[in-house]
Amino acid sequence: MFVSVVIPTYNRQPILEKCLKALEYQQNKGGPDQYEVIVIDDGSTDGTSQWLWGESDRFPHVHLFRQQRSGPAKGRNRGVDCAKGDVIIFIDSDLVVTDTFLTCHVHALRRSWAKRGDRLCFTCGAVINTVNFEAPTSERHKLRDFSWAYFATGNVAIDRQVLERAGLFDTSFYLYGWEDLELGERLRRMGVALIRCPEAVGYHWHPALTLEQIPDLIQAEDERARMGLVFYRKHPTRRVRFMIQFTWLHRLLWELLTLGGLINQHSLRPLLRWLIHNGYPAAAMDVLRLPLNRVGVHTIFRLARAEGLR
Repeated sequence: MFVSVVIPTYNRQPILEKCLKALEYQQNKGGPDQYEVIVIDDGSTDGTSQWLWGESDRFPHVHLFRQQRSGPAKGRNRGVDCAKGDVIIFIDSDLVVTDTFLTCHVHALRRSWAKRGDRLCFTCGAVINTVNFEAPTSERHKLRDFSWAYFATGNVAIDRQVLERAGLFDTSFYLYGWEDLELGERLRRMGVALIRCPEAVGYHWHPALTLEQIPDLIQAEDERARMGLVFYRKHPTRRVRFMIQFTWLHRLLWELLTLGGLINQHSLRPLLRWLIHNGYPAAAMDVLRLPLNRVGVHTIFRLARAEGLR
């Protein structure tokens, strides 16, 4: 089995270094016969490509490709086009994996193929969120790390032919959000099964919340709402409406939980500042999700009304 790990990246050079280093030190007992790492630099401005060219001796499995800023959907498609593997593993560039990561995915796929008699399945590994940059793999597993997503490209492995039959990623998703779950809807309709593989662990690093990040987080919610409508236009189903929070139930929920918007990113600043200052950035992020969800839901309803969607 030849495995290609596809990683789109944008301005994440410090954590990308840890990501690629972990992929170079994979145990290979019973794992893939060969593997490669395809990095797609999606127009980074932090010197990612120049750094990787200069460090190429450290990363013999890595093949770097560049593109103008086009978003992760186009980046992953380019990565698949450039890959040689018959199995594709998608991870994000801020994911640091364990040394048995590839072997665990390969074992799970082989077991499932043998049991099913076909390759209509994909494996989904565990993603553990952490703010620990120095030692991301020291983070413990938490309840909030569990995801119900059907096909989340933070950590999945799939047969290349099955992926190509599904049509790869839709490049209409050029902003943040939903391109992987939309592909998941197509895979689901093809009868492609999700196989949980918790042994294939990746540690998703992101910086601890600061007040300076709030405008970017609001922008991300706006982009998710816009891409959510792209998702719904392609799959106008009740399930997708609930996934993107395009229901009156969600609108009512976030109105109630934010007291009609009185609880917002401005009124919460003193509490957020206190939580961050006292070492509780994760709790601060949980609190901030209340107004962020309201922002996203309001945006999607506003845009849908402008388009005449119901």
